[in-house]
Amino acid sequence: MKKNQFDIMVIGSGPGGYVAAIRASQLGYRTAIVEKYGSLGGTCTNVGCIPSKALLDTSKKFYQARGKFKEFGIDINPPQLNVGQVFHRKDKVVDANTKGIDYLMSKNNIEVITGKASFLNNESVKIENDKGIVTIPSSRFIIATGSKPASIPGVVFDKKRIITSTEALSLNEIPESLIIIGGGVIGCEMASIFARFGSKVTVLEYADSLVSGMDGDLGKGLKKVLTKEGVQVLLGQRVKEVKNEGGRTVVIYQNQKGENIRSVSSYVLVAVGRKAYTKGLGLENTNVQVDENGRIKVDENLATHESNIYAIGDVIRGPMLAHKAEEEGVFVVERIDGQKPHINYNAIPKVVYTWPEVASVGQTEEELKWRNIPYNTGKFPFSASSRARAAGEKDGFVKVLSEPVYGEILGIHIIGPRAADLIAQAVVAMEYEVTAKDMFSISYAHPTYSEALKDAFRLSYNDQAINL
Repeated sequence: MKKNQFDIMVIGSGPGGYVAAIRASQLGYRTAIVEKYGSLGGTCTNVGCIPSKALLDTSKKFYQARGKFKEFGIDINPPQLNVGQVFHRKDKVVDANTKGIDYLMSKNNIEVITGKASFLNNESVKIENDKGIVTIPSSRFIIATGSKPASIPGVVFDKKRIITSTEALSLNEIPESLIIIGGGVIGCEMASIFARFGSKVTVLEYADSLVSGMDGDLGKGLKKVLTKEGVQVLLGQRVKEVKNEGGRTVVIYQNQKGENIRSVSSYVLVAVGRKAYTKGLGLENTNVQVDENGRIKVDENLATHESNIYAIGDVIRGPMLAHKAEEEGVFVVERIDGQKPHINYNAIPKVVYTWPEVASVGQTEEELKWRNIPYNTGKFPFSASSRARAAGEKDGFVKVLSEPVYGEILGIHIIGPRAADLIAQAVVAMEYEVTAKDMFSISYAHPTYSEALKDAFRLSYNDQAINL
C-alpha cells in the first residue's frame, strides 16, 4: 500500500457519506472521509433535517399551548415566544448531532480530512484547505457531495431577503410576513414552522397540489392542515420575478386566470427543490459522467464510468432523501466487499414533518391509474380512532392501495399523528410482500394510532372495518 493511501475515501460527510464510511471501517477497510466545511453531517445535520425538526417541534408545542391546552383542562397565561431561546435550542440540537458524528468517526478509526476534494484522476484527489494543498491516493472513492437549493428563472438568492431554507433556519427572528415559493416537503415544513410562530405565510405552488410527488389525497389533506394553521395556500401559481426592495420583498406571479399579481412580504423563501452538487469535484479529470440534470451517472451497483468511483445520495438519480443516501452508502460498501445487498427503491418512504405528519410508501393512486394497474382502496380516518380522539389528534387518515385478487400491498399513504413512525410498518409489509389480509390478521395494541392501519388494510381487502 502506498503511503497515505486509503482503501476507500468518501467525499462528503452527510448521512450517506458518514454511514458509508462507518460501514467501510466496520468491514476492515482503511477509510477516510473528506468534508469541506468545519463540521460533519452535511446539509441534513447542519442546515436541513435536524435543525428543521427542532424548530418544527418547538413550533408545534407553542401552537398547542396557544390553542389546544385549554381543551385539555390546562389553563395558562398566554404563552410568550422567546425567539433567542428557540434558535439557541436548535443550535444545541445541531451541535449534539455533529458531535455524535465526530464520536462515530473516532470510534471507527476513520480519518477525517477537512478541505475541498477535487479529482486529479481516478486514483487520487487533491485536498485544499487553509493549510495548503495535498494529494492523496485511494483505491476507491465514494462521491456523496449531496445537493444545493435550486431556483427558477427570475429568482436569484441574495441570502438576505430572498432566501433558501438554510438562511430561514438561522433567521433568529420571526418575520411579520413570508412568501414561500414551492409547496413541496421543504416549503410545507417551513410554512408550518413560521405560521405557528405567528408569521403571515403564503405558499405559491406551480402544480395543482401540494407535495405533488405524493398521493393526491395527501396533498389535499395537507392543504387543509396548513390552512387551519393560518397559511394561505395558492396552487397553480407561476412566479415570474422576485425583488429585494430593502426592508421588504416584492413577488410578481401569474395566477390561474393569467393575471399578474404583485405581493409584498418581509422575506421570500425559495423552496422549489434541490440540484445535485458536483461543483469543483474535478470530474473532467476522470471518466465520470453526468446526465442532463447534472446528476452523476451510475450503474446498478452505483458505480460510475470509472469502476473504482461510486456515487450515492442526492448527487445521483432518485428522491433526495437522507435515508435513501444511507441505504446506498451501506449498499456500495457491501458490494465492494463482495456481498450481495439490495435496495428496493419502491419501499423507501417519504415523510413531511408537519403536524399531523405525512408519510407515504409505494405507488400512489395517480400512478396506478396512469399505468392501468387494478387496485382496491381502503381509507380509514383518524377521527374514528379511539387513541386519536383521546389525544385530540383527529385530523387525517390512512389510505391503503392493494391488488384486488391476492391483496398484495401496492402503496400506503398516511396523514395523521405519528405518520412518520407508522410508515415503518408499511415498509415492512411492502418489502416482504405481505398481503393486506396478513396485515389485519395480526394483533395491534389497543388503543394505538396503528389500529387505523389495521382497519385500512381490512377495507382495502374488501372486508368491513371494525371501528367505522
